Amino acid sequence: MSPTALELRVRHRLPGFELDVDLTLPARGVSVLFGHSGSGKTTLLRCVAGLERAASARIAVHGEVWQDEHGGFVPAWQRPLGYVFQEASLFAHLDVRRNLAYGMRRALGRADAGEIEAMAERFGIAALLARRPDKLSGGERQRVAIARALLTRPRLLLMDEPLSALDAARKQEILPYLERLHDALEIPVLYVTHQIEEAARLADHLVLMEQGRVRAVGPLEEALARVDLPLAQDHEAGVVLRARVEAHEPDWHLTRLGFAGGTLHVSQRALEAGAPVRVRVLARDVSVMLEDSAASSIQNRFACTVAGISAATDPAHALVSLEASGTRLFARVTRRAVTQLGLAPGMAVWAQVKAVALLD
Repeated sequence: MSPTALELRVRHRLPGFELDVDLTLPARGVSVLFGHSGSGKTTLLRCVAGLERAASARIAVHGEVWQDEHGGFVPAWQRPLGYVFQEASLFAHLDVRRNLAYGMRRALGRADAGEIEAMAERFGIAALLARRPDKLSGGERQRVAIARALLTRPRLLLMDEPLSALDAARKQEILPYLERLHDALEIPVLYVTHQIEEAARLADHLVLMEQGRVRAVGPLEEALARVDLPLAQDHEAGVVLRARVEAHEPDWHLTRLGFAGGTLHVSQRALEAGAPVRVRVLARDVSVMLEDSAASSIQNRFACTVAGISAATDPAHALVSLEASGTRLFARVTRRAVTQLGLAPGMAVWAQVKAVALLD
């Protein structure tokens, strides 16, 4: 086990609920704790933060032990972490600059104006430094809260459904800033959500939780492509692909993306050629053909092999797993179509992708 890994072995009993988790997570990147309400995500986060003392646990960050099986326990206020809650929890009597300065003083005993301004620029709040929280939108308040948490120079950043109190427009406002955490931070981030869209956009690593247990854990792309998990039966079931911008087609206002299995076209984006992007393809937006045909309005088509066929929650449908040069896709089709096309594992087919969501 790497001494820089994030170790979480937690057993904790609450009335009517037991948390039993054994995880080793990467020491860098965003690990998303995903699951329905009541699955234990927030309880685990609170145990990591020291806000709840688990009955038995080993919690170690970068080799530094915060709780062990022998009774050792570092109190919450001594743990070098940042915690972003569902509500921003800013100091109402302080303007944005002084809220940020509080974060720095907590870590260093002093505030550095240059670092505060640099952090404000990163999160697009530089023009708001003189405002008090009641003069900010919900998305602005959350950006201030995240910036303040990072100014404490934490060794771990915890985020407990930070978008749940925001409307759809404010969520779209703040998501690009959260996406930048992948590249901007050298520390691990534990991010709690029950929204699959957030997980797909933000996660490097996915932890699926159910009833206080870990059902599955692994890199995002691998976890979403597992047909044996409940995620595959969800209405929003799909996969995330890593791609690169190949070229722009200005005459058609399209951008062409390349991935291991072929190419995809999306509405033109202001991205440089070669830029890495993340795209999400939902099972309901994929259809299957026996032969390629240019006589179709669907332009995103590529050769695949049927990897497997599984029952869907709706008895009229089936979930077809497709593999395109090592890349896994799902197609949700009717059982009638499976029979009429004679689909079977190992069969060569063509996939048509009707819609692609560009996440980065």
